[in-house]
Amino acid sequence: MPDTDTDQHAGVAESSAAIPSSETEVVATRRHSVRISWEIKAVLPVAVVLLNGLILFVLATVSLQQTERHAVLLVASSGAVAICAVMILVLAVLIHRPVRELQEKIARVGEGELDTEVKFANRNDEIGDLGRNFNQMVRQLRESRDEIQRLHQTQMSRAEHLATMGELAAGLAHEIRNPLAGIAGVVEIIGRDLPASSPARAVVKEVRQEVMQINRIVSDLLECARPKPPETRLSDLNATVEHAVMFARQQALSKSIDIEFRHDPLPLEVEHDSNQVNQVLLNLLLNSIQSIEHSGKITVTIERHNSFAGVAIADSGRGIAPEHLPYIFRPFYTTKGNGTGLGLSLARRIVEEHGGRIEVSSTVGHGSTFTVFLPLRRASAHAAD
Repeated sequence: MPDTDTDQHAGVAESSAAIPSSETEVVATRRHSVRISWEIKAVLPVAVVLLNGLILFVLATVSLQQTERHAVLLVASSGAVAICAVMILVLAVLIHRPVRELQEKIARVGEGELDTEVKFANRNDEIGDLGRNFNQMVRQLRESRDEIQRLHQTQMSRAEHLATMGELAAGLAHEIRNPLAGIAGVVEIIGRDLPASSPARAVVKEVRQEVMQINRIVSDLLECARPKPPETRLSDLNATVEHAVMFARQQALSKSIDIEFRHDPLPLEVEHDSNQVNQVLLNLLLNSIQSIEHSGKITVTIERHNSFAGVAIADSGRGIAPEHLPYIFRPFYTTKGNGTGLGLSLARRIVEEHGGRIEVSSTVGHGSTFTVFLPLRRASAHAAD
């Protein structure tokens, strides 16, 4: 029983709380539904003033004779009516027509007609200023629409071109990899058969390295042309980053480069494809190693940013010039003599497919910092839940 009474009281309280809200909505609806003509709003104050003037005029003419008084009142009333009529006519010409025209033009703009203009823009008053501002706004909207359409057509043409080039690159990569594998096998056999003292061994070694370089380029090209969707699962991001750092340290043995890893003290569970993210981080780390001429330092830091995990890779290398920064993620754009320009493009695509982003900051002569942001949980996972 006490619970029932409590529920009833709560229901009464909710009903009483809902009543003012309903009344407010009704009042707001009535306020919006009642429309008063602008002529009435403009003339009503003048009519009240004139009416009061007539009343005072009547009181002031009490001492006059009846006929004279009627004549005076008739003239005063006619004057008041004439004043109201002239005022309405002037307002109709100066304000009502431009307002009606502006309403019609706004309706046309709302329907997509951006070639319309108001005719009262040549007036030398506030109404003319309003018309000129409206025409300028419509002109800017028209220019913006044309620019958007032009950019859309350009992007569509570029997308079709890239799609065609992607198919061509994928087919070419497949055609190259097969004979390349045969060449690599033949070079390996020749290298084994050569005597240990043969000077040709150095040549074979160079050929083997060049074959590996070609294979790496073809693999990157094939990966860009036919990207593989990430196979994500919830796992510790610390382990993925540590694996990439461990491999990068092996690559940095030939240089005096210290790679410091600052992991998160707690397990950082992130939904990601560990192989693809490892590929991204390793690519960024190798770029950092190559940017350092002799000795230097690379710092890898993992941080939490609300619903994202950030992996920052900061190096003390030569940095990136400001004019190159906007283009470093474009395919085939590279400032390195032996680079393919596919690594950063592929890295950004992988990160974006994870629902994240890559940010970069760089100062020439002081190094660069690449930060990879990955969502802790992908949006698709939330939708599935």
